Amino acid sequence: MTVNKKRWLRFGLQMAAIALLICIDMFLKKLAETNLKGNGTVVLIKGFLGLTYTENTGAAFSMFSSSTALLSVITGIALLAGVFALALIKKKKSLIYDICVPLIIAGGAGNQLDRLTRGYVIDYIQTLFMDFPIFNFADILITCACFAVIIYLIYDIIKDRKKPKEETPHD
Repeated sequence: MTVNKKRWLRFGLQMAAIALLICIDMFLKKLAETNLKGNGTVVLIKGFLGLTYTENTGAAFSMFSSSTALLSVITGIALLAGVFALALIKKKKSLIYDICVPLIIAGGAGNQLDRLTRGYVIDYIQTLFMDFPIFNFADILITCACFAVIIYLIYDIIKDRKKPKEETPHD
């Protein structure tokens, strides 16, 4: 198989994974809306984890809650940039990027679909052991993928610093 065919196959698989993850996110949000809305908190693990339906008009930690339209535009641009990067960048990327960028796109797209169709994002996962914002599956995708990329970048920086420096000829 040629390099170009492999690249497009990888892109097709990434897009299929993104679509599947968006469907899972939408399904979980619909479950939360149907079963949790107006029912308070359902405790899953006492003192640790619960489910509470909330409607978030902002981004993480309800930031920009008064600017939903602007947030939607910025998110849309970022999502398009991510998809174009997956499709058009020819240079071989690290496997971490091949996995994490689609996770970030899927999470962002899931929340963006909520914003565009409802005017808010459905959140439903609540930590009970600390005061932390309620979140959803899409948020988990974004957070875990970003964390993995950050860890990878730190590892890569440390690895590069440990490499012996090449001698440059002096004139």
